[in-house]
Amino acid sequence: MTLQSDIAKCRMCAPRFAGTDTQHSPRPVVWFRPSARVLIAGQAPGLRVHKSGVPFDDRSGERLRSWLGLTSDAFYDQSHVAIVPMAFCFPGYDARGSDLPPPKLCGATWHDDVMQHLPNIKLRVVIGAAAQRYHLGARLSVTETVQRWRDHAPQVFPLPHPSWRNTGWLKANPWFEADLLPELRKAVKEALA
Repeated sequence: MTLQSDIAKCRMCAPRFAGTDTQHSPRPVVWFRPSARVLIAGQAPGLRVHKSGVPFDDRSGERLRSWLGLTSDAFYDQSHVAIVPMAFCFPGYDARGSDLPPPKLCGATWHDDVMQHLPNIKLRVVIGAAAQRYHLGARLSVTETVQRWRDHAPQVFPLPHPSWRNTGWLKANPWFEADLLPELRKAVKEALA
């Protein structure tokens, strides 16, 4: 068995997911190979990704690919890009229809092994608070962590979630597109060269 197949078969959160407002079953979305040079470290798949089995198969993915300067083909090439969320399954929605946080059990169970399985990573793109805590030890807000991106570049870039809900954040923080994104795109090109 491989690590990827072990994760794909994982059902340890089945009781938790059955108790959510969505009452869904686990469906781990596993998207990495040892040869990958760029790591996209995110939060957890959304409902659309849960249904398709393809990470960032939504409008957030379109925005993220734009931020990275990657085509869909390049982004989804597992031999070069690993997409490893803090939870491999969709966590579900609460009664108000909001995303539940990634279960800590998933990251605690799998992430150290996954990171050891990715020895060729040259660039880590770390999206959202849970991923920033794991990869950077960040204890600041996402905004503060992203504002301090130069502390980690060029090997690591902390990002906010590319959700369209964050359009207001992007407008309030024009330095993100003006300063960070050009450096991120440059780092992506160098890591994949």
